[in-house]
Amino acid sequence: MISMGSNLKICMIAYTLYSTDWRVQREAEALVASSGKDVLVLSLRESEIKKTYLRNGVEIHELGVGKYRGYSKVQYLFSYIKFIVLAFFECNRLLLRNTLDIVHIHNMPNTLIFAAIIPCLFGKKMVLDEHDTMPETYMAKFENNSGNTILKKLLEIEESICCRMADKVICVNHVQEEALVKRNIPKKKMHVHMNLPDPKGVNYGNAIKESPDAEGIFKLCYHGTITKRLGIDLAIRAVKMVEGKIPRLEFHIFGGGEGKDECVAVSEALGLHKFVNFRGSVQFKALIPIIAGMDLGIIPNRKNEATELMLPVKMLEYVALGIPVVCPRSRAIEYYFSEDMVFYYDLENIESMGDAIVLAYENRKLGMEKAENARKFFDVYGWDNQNKDLVDMYNSMAISIKN
Repeated sequence: MISMGSNLKICMIAYTLYSTDWRVQREAEALVASSGKDVLVLSLRESEIKKTYLRNGVEIHELGVGKYRGYSKVQYLFSYIKFIVLAFFECNRLLLRNTLDIVHIHNMPNTLIFAAIIPCLFGKKMVLDEHDTMPETYMAKFENNSGNTILKKLLEIEESICCRMADKVICVNHVQEEALVKRNIPKKKMHVHMNLPDPKGVNYGNAIKESPDAEGIFKLCYHGTITKRLGIDLAIRAVKMVEGKIPRLEFHIFGGGEGKDECVAVSEALGLHKFVNFRGSVQFKALIPIIAGMDLGIIPNRKNEATELMLPVKMLEYVALGIPVVCPRSRAIEYYFSEDMVFYYDLENIESMGDAIVLAYENRKLGMEKAENARKFFDVYGWDNQNKDLVDMYNSMAISIKN
């Protein structure tokens, strides 16, 4: 880690690709921008050769593990274990050099915290950043929401052990915090730091569209990971349902993932090749003006315990750009957004989703009113407030270290 005198030295551990993980980037850069903090991030290797580099004042050190994408439990487990072992040796190296004060672990998995077990035993502070709750997310991804109560209970025990090891537990929203408190994680450890659109990449002042597309095309969009649990195939089926009700409808899908081939197959089987466009992955900053030209954003999540706790960043990006949103009635979304802010549908109900899309098409003025109301979310939960809260939390930890 680059030493800057008596600065607070923070090591972040994240099983992620740093260049594409906006949450890790924003938190690291916010801490570097505040006075008296050095940040080193241990992350996944992004190319064949691992590297160490500086980005906006943050030092990134890639470990010798690439990101695994797929459904194999064994391969996932092996990838996690290898990353934890490598991070373990890096943490101990920093400890021996006396260049470590706080270890900030970004889950998943929670067990990344064991990479810092030796610094923990030597009294170093620990922060566990819960991007996703492990029990709900694992069950949704691998167990098809099958109700395997024994496995879920084991994951809750793992979560409890890791949270109790940490001095602070960061949650991404208040509904997730409530879920952890119900599982007897001490509320006094909790700190909510929300996943929000990148303030440097999203133009909050972008004007809301006041009229339909010049060619009369109604453009529906989804961007992000394409995977079954996020329900993109459900949105495609909803497009089929409304095909005759919206004369010139286009559904633009940006992104990639292990579910893309299946979604393409569903689209072709339904004869929607003229309406559904898979446009691949687009660099985020280049994607913003494209999204701004869309008429409606869609959040097609499947119904499971994980999606109930999610407040999708892609939804907040639509809101920030003034685009009306069709979204499911999930606990986290309903916590922050009322009926006059979005077009709701019932989770995993294709007919209800289709009705919401048609309602948004037939009531463009209502859509603009909802979009304008939704942007008030940022008056309360804007990045500046989130940034200040995170830095304040770290400043309080710094004081306890000095004392």
